[in-house]
Amino acid sequence: MALGLKRHFTQKFDDEIRFFKGMMHGPKTVGAIIPTSSYTAKRMASVINPDSGLPVLELGPGTGVITKAILARGVAPEKLVAIEYSTEFYHHLVETFTGVNFIRGDAFDLSRTLGVLSGQTFDSVVSGIPLLNFPMAARVKLLEDVLDRLPPGRPMIQFSYGPSSPIAPNPDRYIVQHFDFVIRNLPPAQLWIYRRG
Repeated sequence: MALGLKRHFTQKFDDEIRFFKGMMHGPKTVGAIIPTSSYTAKRMASVINPDSGLPVLELGPGTGVITKAILARGVAPEKLVAIEYSTEFYHHLVETFTGVNFIRGDAFDLSRTLGVLSGQTFDSVVSGIPLLNFPMAARVKLLEDVLDRLPPGRPMIQFSYGPSSPIAPNPDRYIVQHFDFVIRNLPPAQLWIYRRG
């Protein structure tokens, strides 16, 4: 028991150091001072339908906290496609999560980054990208691109530290829904769902 606890805290410390280094090297790609909490990750993964038969797309997995929650939700590793911009995070993720299809690339250029998977339909999208670090036009373009890859009604879930949706509402194009306010996260996080009508 003591050995397992020690391993848990060692892993958590390693992830936080890796996260801090990532923030120092690429502040636009990291949106917080510490990694997402496991509770937030579990809430985000709860929107996935693991029985849909479709793969799940994760954007910005970072240290892998949300990746772990997606797998715990019942998604098979080979049914998870995850795009990570940071080379260091990417190598860490590949070593940590066997069988997951990690892609080192830019989520804001999905067609090129997904390559042969560009035409794939996904069950849902779970995003940890720090959207507030990017211009609104880029955020909207990303959302539109993502929603074109989902069946009607299926969600993209996004967390943010701002008080309102990080993507401007456009009722003619997509629905914005506040999903949760997670106090058990530092800082507290807002979760938002976007979907086609």
